[in-house]
Amino acid sequence: MDLHPIKQRYGIIGQDPRMEDALKTALLVAKTDCSVLITGENGVGKENIARIIHDYSPRRNNTFIAINCGAIPEGTIDSELFGHEKGAFTNATEQRKGYFEKANGGTIFLDEVGDLPFSTQIRLLRVLETGEFLRVGASTALKTDVRVVAATNADMLARLDSGKFREDLYYRLNTIPIHVPPLRERKDDIFLLLTKFATDCAAKYKMPQIQFDDEAIKVAESYSWPGNIRQLKHVVENISIVEQDRNITGKVFQKYIDNAPAQRHLPALVSSNSQSYQYNHEALLAFIKELKKEVDDLKHIVHELLIRHPSQNAYNQEYTHPTHAIPHIPSDAHVQTHEVQYIEDKDDDIEFKTEDENFSLDQNEKTLIIKALEKHSGNRRAAAAELGISERTLYRKISEYGL
Repeated sequence: MDLHPIKQRYGIIGQDPRMEDALKTALLVAKTDCSVLITGENGVGKENIARIIHDYSPRRNNTFIAINCGAIPEGTIDSELFGHEKGAFTNATEQRKGYFEKANGGTIFLDEVGDLPFSTQIRLLRVLETGEFLRVGASTALKTDVRVVAATNADMLARLDSGKFREDLYYRLNTIPIHVPPLRERKDDIFLLLTKFATDCAAKYKMPQIQFDDEAIKVAESYSWPGNIRQLKHVVENISIVEQDRNITGKVFQKYIDNAPAQRHLPALVSSNSQSYQYNHEALLAFIKELKKEVDDLKHIVHELLIRHPSQNAYNQEYTHPTHAIPHIPSDAHVQTHEVQYIEDKDDDIEFKTEDENFSLDQNEKTLIIKALEKHSGNRRAAAAELGISERTLYRKISEYGL
């Protein structure tokens, strides 16, 4: 089987036997309607495999839709995938078709399928088994003819063991498994990728192409590349733009690796070798640090909401901006004669207590979000701007409060 035209069309570089096996399997399974589960770490090119399956299938002239399941809030993912009826929930002002309805006759690529909520897994299983689905709020089933290609970077067997993923759905998706190897296992392809990306950058930015000496190539081949091909491309592009000297030494290349940002996602599988362990350890610390920052940001959002809408907050008090994220509550503050107490710990965080269980900052925030959505007729972007928060944060809060 000649893979050269396929590689050229999809920009796939390298001669690694496992990568070529993945491509051959994709071409063979494309002729069928079998479900496919593509596994591999972030940045290895799983979507390329999904597109090859669609483009070389009888469905090639119909719709291909790629969906990142991990990027859609749990409260809205059923509506996104299967659609909803008018009045099915707050702000459902009209009927909406979901992706399974829009892609009828085509292919849906469900990336990060391991992140699907359990209730959505049940809906997806029904589609795979019968071709039927229900819009949110509907009582009549609809039919669709969609080929599902799924992908994940998660350890699915561990998710099965922990009860986070349905076993019947896993085996239904995994009719044909395809594994895309990580870059660190394709060391012979690294030089080819370096050259390819350096050439592309030179053409894109109209500048002389950078060249890598032997030491730079050794550094690249010995690095674990936790972000895989995506990270390698980013590093080469960064070097191409910043470095004046077009001859890149090992020392220069190492500098850009050392300064590379921590990967957002943890690797799916933990290898027993020391390099992989070191990466997992560092990535976990980076993930915890980012999570703490998000919590601090959320505290700041609550403070800003109370400052911007003093007439709507439960205290109805004038506040001064404190040094920490959550507003200082006067010791004599009262809510409907129920005294509010606060306790400061050594980290200047504040824990609120109240005798009235119906009153909380969460309820206050929920009220503000509802008012903003009503004011803008359900337009979430406008509501987020009104509240002074990101649209992503608003989606998360809507899901959290079940709005």
